[in-house]
Amino acid sequence: MKRNDWVPGQPTGQAVDDKGPNGAAAAEDDTDFEIIELFFFAYRDFISDPDAILEKSGFGRAHHRVVHFVNREPGMTVADLLETLKITKQSLARVLKQLIDSGYIHQVAGPEDRRQRKLYTTPAGQELALALAEPQSRRIARAFAKAGPETRDAVRKFLTGMKNA
Repeated sequence: MKRNDWVPGQPTGQAVDDKGPNGAAAAEDDTDFEIIELFFFAYRDFISDPDAILEKSGFGRAHHRVVHFVNREPGMTVADLLETLKITKQSLARVLKQLIDSGYIHQVAGPEDRRQRKLYTTPAGQELALALAEPQSRRIARAFAKAGPETRDAVRKFLTGMKNA
């Protein structure tokens, strides 16, 4: 089977027509291409609805992540957000400035340390966070309806296991 002939849900088999950089056929060994590809497709579809919403405001996925986590943990510090997202200060600064300037995030100096910046979603930010989460939540609910509600704990454990420690 050629890679172009693959159909989701069907095993890939052992034969592969593609050649690697040294001219040898690419080895499949124990690589779980089916699950890898399902992750690609699931992620593509999972983010498609939020991407369409964000595009209307000129925002992208980085904005989505910031609004999501600040909305989920009001008062989190910039340092906490940097640690959660595993991004650089420079990357966060641009996105955060756009969200603050657009009225979605509000920044407050810390009560003990004025250099500390605590982040909160504004009412517009809360509305945006919910609008982005709703289609994703519906997609998750549909998947659990097909797989059965008893799978939720297994999926949670599986996804937790996929994260870096």
